[in-house]
Amino acid sequence: MTSSEDGQLSRFTGWLTLTHTQRWHAHRQSTGSGHVYQGRFKSFPIQNNEHFYTVCRYVERNALTANLVQKAEDWQWGSLYHWKQGASDQRQLLSPWSLRRKQGWLSHVNQPLADREQEALQRTIQRGSPFGNTEWTAQIIKKLGLESTVKPRGRPRKSNKGS
Repeated sequence: MTSSEDGQLSRFTGWLTLTHTQRWHAHRQSTGSGHVYQGRFKSFPIQNNEHFYTVCRYVERNALTANLVQKAEDWQWGSLYHWKQGASDQRQLLSPWSLRRKQGWLSHVNQPLADREQEALQRTIQRGSPFGNTEWTAQIIKKLGLESTVKPRGRPRKSNKGS
């Protein structure tokens, strides 16, 4: 999906998941708290193609990272499985990437991310901050007003001056 305005995709996804959850509970005549898809949707700016590939690699190797499979493409519920060996009707459900997968993509996905990449991505995912090199990230934070995504959470600590 693409959006014509900033924030439009997030609002739509929020509405969709809320509506689905409400209908699910109504159909089953149940009640519940929390979201069915809690934490499933993330949105953050990505600098360039290489950073895009890093994010995709991180996502597609989740089952491998969790030791649920020996190879990332063996996870039957993942897009990589369907891209590589799924039936044609299953592959049609996958949205095309804006870029072609790199040559040797399966081998690349099955290699662990560098610690630096892993830490940067986890920070980005947790806070919704831009994902890219330091200079670009600083520019985008300022341009888009995303300072809150890199500042410590909570109220600033009181200083001990004058005590």
